[in-house]
Amino acid sequence: MPQDSPQQPQRTDVNELGEFGLIDHLTQNFPLRNPSSLKGVGDDAAVIDNGKFLTVVSTDMLVEGIHFDLMYTPLKHLGYKSVVVNLSDIYAMNARPKQVTVSIALSNRFSVEALDEIYDGIRTACEYYKVDLVGGDTTSSPRGLVISVTAIGQGVKDKLTYRNGAKVGDLICITGNVGAAYLGLQLLEREKQVYLASPGVQPELEGHDYLIGRQLKPEARRDMIDAFEKNELVPTSMIDISDGVASELFHISKQSGVGALLEESGVPIHPDAAMQALEFKLDPITCALSGGEDYELLFTINPNDVDKVKYLPDIYIAGEIVPKEDGVKLNTKGGNLHDIQAQGWRHFDPSKLVR
Repeated sequence: MPQDSPQQPQRTDVNELGEFGLIDHLTQNFPLRNPSSLKGVGDDAAVIDNGKFLTVVSTDMLVEGIHFDLMYTPLKHLGYKSVVVNLSDIYAMNARPKQVTVSIALSNRFSVEALDEIYDGIRTACEYYKVDLVGGDTTSSPRGLVISVTAIGQGVKDKLTYRNGAKVGDLICITGNVGAAYLGLQLLEREKQVYLASPGVQPELEGHDYLIGRQLKPEARRDMIDAFEKNELVPTSMIDISDGVASELFHISKQSGVGALLEESGVPIHPDAAMQALEFKLDPITCALSGGEDYELLFTINPNDVDKVKYLPDIYIAGEIVPKEDGVKLNTKGGNLHDIQAQGWRHFDPSKLVR
């Protein structure tokens, strides 16, 4: 008997729906959850009533080939991540996100079904973080995919936390762990190069779920903002770790007019990340300082508040704010002082990563 041919997935050209039909199609399952969201998608502009709160706004753009690679990034994960990276900026202000707008530019490579996958991820993030999609835009692109998300949040005036409030003597704290997302990316890039050279070779990613997950599906630290509120803690300065600990520490130091002394022993590195760094013949602390996309929080506290954080889970005291003239330095486990270089997030050469 003849074998039935596998059913081809449906593919609907975006031009069949038109711009407004496409917007209606993509946003029909986004109910409004927050009382401040007076008007969402469907008018010339969203209407948000923030009453006694201060409005906090952040925008981030993800560009195919620069910020993500669709060879190893599932579209649903991409949609989820595009929201999370913006919410992280709002939490870094010690504020709470309430609304997002999403704008997408896409080439004719992408079907309605592909966009459905992206918006499924966006919807999942909106549901988990309890934010409303209230607007956005869609347009064509000569090549590739661009996603731009704007997050809008609310903050209480005397609790908003900026980058410029660190004082000499403040303690430097880091949540979670850092460097894992960077090493997850290096694994994906290595396997991509292997695949391109030998398409029949299966990727070796088994046992690396944690590192891969940190890269493809990061989470913003909403729980920390809840913990701060519960323990009546207001950081003196704060920033999210998107470009690496070193880069973020320089931002706080520059805007606060101070220096910083970071203890290598205080920088939290996940055991999987430390092991993978060594397998790649990389220094774990270098990956932790110069890697990125962890979306953890780096913040400073008044030393009088140390009792409020030392018993909180997943927060690590990693150093101290010092006078500006002392610079920004790392005290190694061997007791040596080194100037920290703010290299930001950059790729190592994947061809040098041993499989």
